[in-house]
Amino acid sequence: MPDMAVLDIKMPRMDGMDLLQRIRQKTSMPVIFLTSKDDEIDEVLGLRMGADDYVKKPFSQRLLVERIRALLRRQEAIATGEVAVTEETKIMERGQLRMDPLRHSVTWKGLDVSLTVTEFMLLQALAQRPGFVKSRDQLMDVAYDDQVYVDDRTIDSHIKRLRKKMRSVDDEFSAIETLYGIGYRYNEA
Repeated sequence: MPDMAVLDIKMPRMDGMDLLQRIRQKTSMPVIFLTSKDDEIDEVLGLRMGADDYVKKPFSQRLLVERIRALLRRQEAIATGEVAVTEETKIMERGQLRMDPLRHSVTWKGLDVSLTVTEFMLLQALAQRPGFVKSRDQLMDVAYDDQVYVDDRTIDSHIKRLRKKMRSVDDEFSAIETLYGIGYRYNEA
């Protein structure tokens, strides 16, 4: 299995979105999309389906290589356990939620939930301080570096996908609360 994938939306034989859908059925490895499309809807759709990053053509090869290196460093540190134990890396338990950042594992009521890197980071940011509200801007800072521009509705897409994955193991999952016009918060109860 490869460590990560860089996919183009327009590929011969199989569309990049279709390939991403097949990848997500088997693994949560990081995926970066390359696209020449300017349509924001394509970017949102790709992120909703589980892409971790989006790079528009024409792009700087140096920037793409650095994004790849950053994602691979994160995955390597998680896999080898070489990350120092800090607030961001220790196992977190909040009610029925258990998150292990070093193993990139999430369980809800003891059942495994497979999340992308971005979804994991968003859930971790929300669950670190239950009851406290995180704005979309704060969550964008968690999920993306300063060099990546994403619309604040992208966070909504990630949260929607995150809830769907959590509800796949528990139909009554409601720990992530939306505060319209403000942001999101995690509730333990």
